[in-house]
Amino acid sequence: MNLHKFILIALYFSASSVLYSSTTTPFQFLRFNESARAAALAGCFVAMPEDAGAVFFNPATISTVTEKHFSTTFLKHILDINSGNVTYIKKYDDVGTFAGAVSFTSYGSFDYADQYANRNGTTFGAVDMMLSGTYSNELDSNLYYGVSAKFFMVTLEKYSTTGFAVDAGLIYLMPEKRTNIGISILHAGTEITTIGGESVGIPLDIRAGFNHRLRGLPLLINFSFNHLADRTDNFFDKFMNFSIAGELYVGKYVQARVGYNNQIRKETSPSTDRGLSGFSGGVGVKTNDFNIDYGAAQIGKSALLHRFSISLDL
Repeated sequence: MNLHKFILIALYFSASSVLYSSTTTPFQFLRFNESARAAALAGCFVAMPEDAGAVFFNPATISTVTEKHFSTTFLKHILDINSGNVTYIKKYDDVGTFAGAVSFTSYGSFDYADQYANRNGTTFGAVDMMLSGTYSNELDSNLYYGVSAKFFMVTLEKYSTTGFAVDAGLIYLMPEKRTNIGISILHAGTEITTIGGESVGIPLDIRAGFNHRLRGLPLLINFSFNHLADRTDNFFDKFMNFSIAGELYVGKYVQARVGYNNQIRKETSPSTDRGLSGFSGGVGVKTNDFNIDYGAAQIGKSALLHRFSISLDL
């Protein structure tokens, strides 16, 4: 399949979605199902093949993964907030590739208190959870499509809200050019139940990007536009939501990674004191049977988020 045909399909694919999204919503956790490798590469993962963690960025990518694959990630957030995800991928000849995933975020415990801040000694919790199923197959030579369906729930004390959404994506591999291109629409859905009958919306996300492996140098360059469905004052401001990253092979088994997310840098820190906000990095160890990855991302000046991932070829 040629590149021009892929571009035409991708343009139609993105134009068919709604171009505006709710960006203030309790379902924002849907945007943070990153593996350690993805976090180290600043979320430049929409065109990443052969990685189970890419299913959260582009469901089409699971067609490029080995026949059976298992991956899990743990995130140590600020304070006592923790989250993680588990993904299992299985390929069936002449049918396609399937994946199942579970993700969660626990916000720890909170003390009950009255209007005067007097605590009564009891606590309550808050948890986010998502279950998803994905299918992917080949659409044309080196062009793959994928679709995910997911159910998610947010609970706070005795209150909860639930929703349903779908993801859809395309990935086009050009091995002779050492380049891959991907586009996806994520979290297109609706609430099933609400709190107090008030709808808050689902954070629709549109991503497009590519990666390229340099000739004669073991470096993978990654670039992507993220959150293109977010509301902005100017249409072209959407394209300031970009990430760029690099992954360098150090010897046969070790990879060093560094990334930069422009949107995080702009939105999480004042312009006069941004520090390393928006920058990320990490390291991975890759063998024939398993991968171990660590990623760290700076969010604002004081929050450094650590992720650990393990993936296995079964």
